[in-house]
Amino acid sequence: MILSTGAELRVTGNGGPAVVCMNGGQAAAVPGTWSATIEWLVARLAPRFPELRFAELRYRVKSWRELDGCIADARAAIAEVAAPRTLLLGFSMGGAVSIACAGDPPVECVLGLAPWIPDRLSVEPLRGKRLRVLHGSLDRAFPAVPGVSPELARRGFERARALGAVGELTVIRGGVHGVALRAPWGALVPLPRARLWLDLISDELKRFARNDGAGRVSE
Repeated sequence: MILSTGAELRVTGNGGPAVVCMNGGQAAAVPGTWSATIEWLVARLAPRFPELRFAELRYRVKSWRELDGCIADARAAIAEVAAPRTLLLGFSMGGAVSIACAGDPPVECVLGLAPWIPDRLSVEPLRGKRLRVLHGSLDRAFPAVPGVSPELARRGFERARALGAVGELTVIRGGVHGVALRAPWGALVPLPRARLWLDLISDELKRFARNDGAGRVSE
């Protein structure tokens, strides 16, 4: 479906609590795409959690230099889904987008997958909310290759904890930036430790589905 901002949304499942998924981005202002990581995950998570709806967002422009526009797209997606309870799943730049939207009334939790949480990003919207962070130990930014260091995510996580957010941070040993890539012929190819990512994400969704509570820091 086309959102009020012009972004696109596709939804799997009907009714109930929702998982709204935000893609990553890049420096250059380019048209939004569907996330290979999120698409691979939703294909496996939706059958496990038929009681949840999964909404995948395609930004108008996927660039951290156009972050305000991505946030506006995310807010339009949350409003369109109109779930009684919402978890935001943000991959890479989608972590920053999700955190910016965490103060919206239906949002209970942010699940960051290798989340980009720059030091300048306010984490105030997470006050009183849950933040779950999963990050690959081998994740790094290289020339022409996107990535987010686990140390940057940890600093953001600790800033949120200092404001009263609750949650857990887990470093996945051997994990890289993302869970899957899209091959030139269109197939989704899982990256190292993809099954562990999937299992840890499933654990968080089980908590969300049963409306469970707080957490801890772990590695």
